[in-house]
Amino acid sequence: MSSSGTAASLYAATISPASVNGAEPEEAKDKRHHLKDGKGFTNPWDSWREFSGPGIMKAMVMRRFKGTANSPNTTPPTVVVRKPDFLPSRSTDTLRATWLGHACYFVEFPGGFRVLFDPVFSERCSPFTWLGPKRYTDVPCQIEDIPTIDAVVISHSHYDHLDHPTIMKVKAKHPNVHFFVPLGNKKWFAESGIKEGVTELDWWEQRDLDLAPSASKPAVSNANVKSDLAEDKSISARIGCLPCQHTSARTPFDKGVTLWASWSVESGGKKVWFGGDTGYRAVPELPKGVDDYDDEHVYPHCPAFKDIGNLRGPFDLGLIPIGAYDPRWIMSPMHANPFDSVNIFKDTKCKRAMGIHWGTWVLTEEDVLEPPQLLKKALTRSSIADTGVFDVCEIGESREF
Repeated sequence: MSSSGTAASLYAATISPASVNGAEPEEAKDKRHHLKDGKGFTNPWDSWREFSGPGIMKAMVMRRFKGTANSPNTTPPTVVVRKPDFLPSRSTDTLRATWLGHACYFVEFPGGFRVLFDPVFSERCSPFTWLGPKRYTDVPCQIEDIPTIDAVVISHSHYDHLDHPTIMKVKAKHPNVHFFVPLGNKKWFAESGIKEGVTELDWWEQRDLDLAPSASKPAVSNANVKSDLAEDKSISARIGCLPCQHTSARTPFDKGVTLWASWSVESGGKKVWFGGDTGYRAVPELPKGVDDYDDEHVYPHCPAFKDIGNLRGPFDLGLIPIGAYDPRWIMSPMHANPFDSVNIFKDTKCKRAMGIHWGTWVLTEEDVLEPPQLLKKALTRSSIADTGVFDVCEIGESREF
């Protein structure tokens, strides 16, 4: 057992191997997602189609050159942004989830555990402050507005999910936070000056996190946090790293060097699955308007999601990506469209879900409000109610489960 000395304000954390080994599929034990040379990772399924970054860029540029590309209109109104209403203390009887834009969710668990997923609060999701996708919806708050962050969970290294300025601000404002990242990403944190309080995991690995009340005062006081000292008690959580179908890169030269992942987080009797960023099935180029879910178009789908549902589910809440999917033949291996998303929802055995990975930056060609519209159609096709089961919400809005 290793003690990290990290936690939320007035709490000290211990990270240890899970007390109960989680079930995993037999084929996962041979680590087929690890490259044989030990220099990176891959998607080991027939549902994946390999691609190159330059190849995608060339295809997208050629579409614009030929006039076949769609340029999404980001003129307001698009997605409503409201100021979040975070709980002032750790006391809550329900699971509470607040969308902070794109793939970022802040989740408040019963019993007090607080988790921030894939935070990116910068104006651009890019290595440059002057170039790259720029927000068309504002951030709903600042890191300083979040009262307590016990853990930050990162899905992978792409700039719309891992942002250096945001991570450094989280660490400055919440110095006892613990980061959970997929294999290979710990090095990035160390190079950023965060050498402690980072746990990296492989697919199907999990860790127990225990937060014990600390007698010491927090390094940074937060006037927004009401003290729960009169009723302080230990907080526990189990955090699991799980597969998804994607890739990683921070530069043109490090594709697939670090692992990508989805995650499960369980605390206070509630369990959340965070999809991060994922594809479901690789679709070839088809004539415009053709439905790739027609009976004549049958393509392998990623089996990992049924494994997750069967072995680690069910989940009270799934945070499932629904955007950045067009052109379909280019994006489908790594980005689910809403029809894929509903299948992922069913495969992972989520009881409820919220759509993520949309409404913030123009990353692909679909209209900015199309993902929630297609989501309703996909739910109807699967005979699922189009509200109250798998929903979307306003940026900054909280839902309880």
